[in-house]
Amino acid sequence: MIGLIGKKIGMTRTFQEDGRSVPVTVIEAGPCVVTQVKTENVDGYNAVQIGFGAKKAKNTPLPMQGHFRKAGTDPLRTLVEYRMEGEPELKLGDAVDLSVLGELSLVDVTGITKGRGFSGNIKRHGHHRGPDGHGSKNVRASGSIGMHTFPGRVVKGKAMPGQYGNKQETKKNLTVVSVDTERNLILVKGSVPGHKNGIVTIRPSR
Repeated sequence: MIGLIGKKIGMTRTFQEDGRSVPVTVIEAGPCVVTQVKTENVDGYNAVQIGFGAKKAKNTPLPMQGHFRKAGTDPLRTLVEYRMEGEPELKLGDAVDLSVLGELSLVDVTGITKGRGFSGNIKRHGHHRGPDGHGSKNVRASGSIGMHTFPGRVVKGKAMPGQYGNKQETKKNLTVVSVDTERNLILVKGSVPGHKNGIVTIRPSR
């Protein structure tokens, strides 16, 4: 089953029938366009490629302009390919919207987390501060990073300062609170990776 490409609009909240407040993320999911259909006979495997988001033709390479022209659509900014077990039923140029998700109650959302640059242990890993009394020289710095002579090295995976964020992350089993098919909006419980207007992909939870 294929998924959808969407754009994170932001967060808000809804209220249940018992009055409880539920934090939700609003995602504009689709409509997407089928830009390529791959079959096992031709490509060695079955898959469907879909595109989302308008892009200017002058900013699109000529080979990609031909790719979109073949599908009968204007250039698109984001392309995602979904593998299929059997031969795809979708055809070139077909529109894919929220109806492809059906009556699902749980979805997986994948996006690129916010990039926070080079960060220290406290911000990156949530480590505690050191003593901040008079003479302390280790308030926010790293403590010991290894053992004695043996093994005499820093073990792999040690939590240390470095690049924080700007990586692909998937939030699994998010509850679908509501779906607005007219405006192509889906509301999922909790937060999803990325900043506002960031591109995310949505697919049914396994």
